[in-house]
Amino acid sequence: MNTFEMPTQSKGSDEILPAITVLEKLPSPESGGRRGRGLSRFRVSLLSFFTPSLLSVNVTKYSICGGVTVFTGKANCPYYAKAELLADYLQTNLPDFRVHKITQHPGKWEQWLRDICETNGWEHSQSPIIWRELLDRGGKGLLLGGVNDFLEYAQHYYGITSMMLNEEMLDIAEENLQAHIEIEKEEEEIKSLIKPLQIWITSASAPICYQLIPLLANGEVFGMTTEISIHLLDTDQFKEVLCGIVMEAEDMAFPLLHSISEHTEIDEAFIQADIIIVLDDVLLDHDVQSLENHIREVSEICQVYAPLIEKNAKSEVRVISSGKTFVNLKAMMIMAYGPSIKPENVIAIATPWESAAKAMLARKLNMSAAGVKDVIIWGNITGCNYIDLSHAKLYGYDCAIWGPANFPRPLLNMIYDSEWIHSEFLSAQSSLSSRVCHCGGMLPAHAVATVLRYWYHGSPPGEIVSLGVPTEGQFCVPEGIVFSMPVRFQNGNWEVMTQLEISETTQEVLGRLAHELIEEKLIALKEIKQMHPYGADKITSKKYLCQVPNSLFSIFSQ
Repeated sequence: MNTFEMPTQSKGSDEILPAITVLEKLPSPESGGRRGRGLSRFRVSLLSFFTPSLLSVNVTKYSICGGVTVFTGKANCPYYAKAELLADYLQTNLPDFRVHKITQHPGKWEQWLRDICETNGWEHSQSPIIWRELLDRGGKGLLLGGVNDFLEYAQHYYGITSMMLNEEMLDIAEENLQAHIEIEKEEEEIKSLIKPLQIWITSASAPICYQLIPLLANGEVFGMTTEISIHLLDTDQFKEVLCGIVMEAEDMAFPLLHSISEHTEIDEAFIQADIIIVLDDVLLDHDVQSLENHIREVSEICQVYAPLIEKNAKSEVRVISSGKTFVNLKAMMIMAYGPSIKPENVIAIATPWESAAKAMLARKLNMSAAGVKDVIIWGNITGCNYIDLSHAKLYGYDCAIWGPANFPRPLLNMIYDSEWIHSEFLSAQSSLSSRVCHCGGMLPAHAVATVLRYWYHGSPPGEIVSLGVPTEGQFCVPEGIVFSMPVRFQNGNWEVMTQLEISETTQEVLGRLAHELIEEKLIALKEIKQMHPYGADKITSKKYLCQVPNSLFSIFSQ
C-alpha cells in the first residue's frame, strides 16, 4: 500500500499546511455535481499512489451498495475543494461509490450548519461536513466528519488519499465560489420565468380558508396551466394553525401549487398580490356592543389593509370580500381607504345566499339545485337583502311539458302553490340566512372559487350571477356603495345586467336596502354616530323589511 500522508487542519484556523502531490488539470465530468458546466477542474492523479489490484480488492470488500456520501461546505472553502475532488475520483472509478455535493454561500453557511446538525443530532463546527446515507439523498445519515476524517475513511476503505498544494486548493475554492454564484443567478432567472398567481388570504385560520385551498390548487379555478402561490395571513396567535395548514397542503402535492406560506407580520402583507381574499369577520354580539361599534371595528381592519394593498400589491390586484359579516362594508371601506385600488377590481361575494336559496327551491320542486338558475340576491349581502325570483328559471324539471336539456321554464309558473311562496318560503329565509352564517366553510369556499373561475374564464352564457359591486347609478341605486345585483362575467371583467326589467315594488325595496348600506358607510367613516331609520312615513314597510336581522326577503313581480 502506498504511503498515506494526511495534511492537518488546525481547529478554528483556515491555514493550509504544505503537502506533496501529483496533479493534472482535467475537465469536470457532468457526474461531478457541477451541473454540466464543463468548468476546468483539478483532479488528483492517483496512479502513482495505488495499484489497480489493490483498488479492486478494497472495492469488493468495503463498498456499500445503495449508499451515497454527501459533501457539504462553504463554496469558497479550500478543504471542501480537496475533499470533493477526491470524491469525484472515487465516484468515477468505483462502481458503488456515489456522491451528492451541496455548496452553501459563505454568508449562509453557519446557520445552515447549525440547522443540519440540530436536525440530525450531530456536533460539527467547520467546513466541510461529510456524512453517508444508506438511501440515495435520504435515509438515516452517518456522520463521517470533516476533510481529515474523509481522507482517513478513503485511506482505510479504498487505500487512496490526496495531498494537494495550498495554491491549487485556493484556486479550486475560488472556482467553486464563482460557480456557486453563477448557479444561484441561473436559478433566480429560472424562477423569474415562472410567474405563479400570488394569492393572499386574510384571517386564514378561518374554516373557509381550509376548504378553499384545495379548490384553488386543483386547477379548476385558474386553469390546468396556471401555477399559484398561496400566502396565508393571520395574527401571531394563529401561527401554529397556519403552519399546520401549510404542511397539510404541501403533503397533498398539488402540481399547480408552486408554494404556500404563512405570514403573521402585517408589514409583509399583500406583497406582489394578484388576488386578495378578505375573510375577516367580527363576532356579532349585540348584548356586548352596538351595531355601530361592530361597523367601526370593520372599518379599522380595512383602514390597515387598504394602504398595504396600495403599497405592496400589484396595480391590477383583484380584491374579494367574503365571510359571514359586513361583506359589502369591507369592500366599500377598502375602496374608501385605498383610492388607487381600481373599483372594478373590488367585489363582494353573494353566491352562498344565492346557492342556499336555489337549494331551498329545489327541495320544494323535488329536483336538483343545479337546475335552478337566475335567482338574484339584491342589496346588503350579510345584512338586509332580498331574493328576487321574477327572473328565475328551471332546467331539467320533470313535469308535463318536456323539452331539450337547455329548455328553460319560469320558476314561478312551476310552483303552483303560491301560498308556499308567500308563507313558508318567506318565513324560512331567516333560518336560511342563519344556516349560511353558521356553515362550516364548504359553501362559502365553493362560492369564492366559483366567482374566481367566472372572473378569469367567464360565466355561463346568459346566466345571471349575484355579486356585490360598486354602484354607478344602475337600477337607480345611489352611487358610491357596494350593492349586490345581477352581473355576468366575460373577457376577464364583470358587467351589470342593466337590461333586466324590475317592477316598481322591487325598485322601492332597492332604495330601502341602499339606505342601510349608506348608513353603514357613514358610520364607518365617522360622519354619523348611529343608524337612522329609512323614513318615519314608511315605518310599516321598514318594520316588515327589518323584522328579522340578516333575513332574506322575496318580492315577486305581479
